[in-house]
Amino acid sequence: MQKFCFLSLLTILALALPGLAQQQSPNIVLVYIDDMGYGDLSITGANGFHTPHFDRMLKDGAFFSQYYAPQAVCSASRAGVMTGTYPNRIGMSGALDHTAQIGLNPEEETIADVLKERGYATAAFGKWHLGHHPEFLPNRQGFDEFYGIPYSNDMWPNHPTSKNYYPELPMIANETVVELNPDQSQFTTVFTEKSLAFMDKNKDKPFFVYLAHPMPHVPLFVSDKFKGKSEQGLYGDVIMELDWSIGQLRQKIAELGLEENTLLIVTSDNGPWINYGNHAGSTGGLREGKGTSFEGGQRVPCLMVWKGVVPEGLVVNKLASSIDLLPTIASLTGAKQPRKKIDGIDLSSLVKGDLSQTPRDHFLFYYRRNNLEAIRMGDWKLVLPHQGRTYEGFSPGKDGQPGPVYENYFFEGGLYDLRRDPGERYNVRADHPEIEAEILKIAAAAREDLGDDLTGHSGANRREPGRRPN
Repeated sequence: MQKFCFLSLLTILALALPGLAQQQSPNIVLVYIDDMGYGDLSITGANGFHTPHFDRMLKDGAFFSQYYAPQAVCSASRAGVMTGTYPNRIGMSGALDHTAQIGLNPEEETIADVLKERGYATAAFGKWHLGHHPEFLPNRQGFDEFYGIPYSNDMWPNHPTSKNYYPELPMIANETVVELNPDQSQFTTVFTEKSLAFMDKNKDKPFFVYLAHPMPHVPLFVSDKFKGKSEQGLYGDVIMELDWSIGQLRQKIAELGLEENTLLIVTSDNGPWINYGNHAGSTGGLREGKGTSFEGGQRVPCLMVWKGVVPEGLVVNKLASSIDLLPTIASLTGAKQPRKKIDGIDLSSLVKGDLSQTPRDHFLFYYRRNNLEAIRMGDWKLVLPHQGRTYEGFSPGKDGQPGPVYENYFFEGGLYDLRRDPGERYNVRADHPEIEAEILKIAAAAREDLGDDLTGHSGANRREPGRRPN
């Protein structure tokens, strides 16, 4: 009888263990690529190079075609993805450099914070750009490990237009500078290998890896593995190496037997810096680029794979943004949502393939310090009157030197039907006053909540960034 009971218990456990394994909180790997444009993948029309690993992610998972970066510039975008908020809500704007005395407020809860409470091992590799002082670095923001650079890779003495303004670029391990002006040709390889090693080390517990590649932000560098491999030149070589990185991550996840328990997300922080010409990416025909609230500045590719959960070959044409990742990840992992107000929306229904749901019905385009420049509602986008950057009418630069742009062009604004006119070329405001009126109601609520420098609204619910003591 005892033997029978013992064997029965073993049988029950054997049957139960696979189910228990499936219930374990999924691993999260988030890859945030710098300045990669909407048109920089084979699946979105790239020419002169191929991206088989990006493309395979669509075959095995989902492509979000109406996906927006939180803002069209580095620090603001990263603040949005980390906290699930519009960056201006938490006082973050622009691209912080070595003179900045602010950073992401450690009182804000990041993806790493909410997952760490859930028992996750957490690591950030690559570019941080949310404050370079120790009190703002990843180890104070929920990450167990950090290895990377504190801001953009062009913030070094060799900047093409600001020679010797920036100090030597530091490589930081946790909070210790371990190297100055590191070999940037090894960035994609090193940060990928750090990510693989972290997954190896933590394969028996849930982990969160935030891999923020500094490339293809200028200056462009590539390892010997991919130098000269592309028909498009150095930019194509760099994208091919980033594609290799995605392949390495997927291979490691498979080797560890974690495909059915790992969500891999790949997206970009903003659109391409197109005045850099052949050292910049493609918007895929969208208007303008980085540093603008037009589609080329903020619409970016997003791919997700999670075997058995994300349907294969799924194209999601619903509105989504990187500010939605925190609440979505929290929902999928059973983590608690942040205590303070956020702006992200849980997209887990879309991630699982339920396209009958429309979690997000509008998105706000803020830029500069706190300018509300545009609003998307469904397929409609209302561009509000504002001064901003334009690349149009200028010849782009070449081989790492930027071409001119105009930073204070006055856009009169207009209403665009993005279903038929994703290039934002045909203003149909006169034909649809009722649509404009609906969107202006959203604008009025946003100005009361978040403020708007363009109309003199301060906003009732904005929070301060982290500040160094005087």
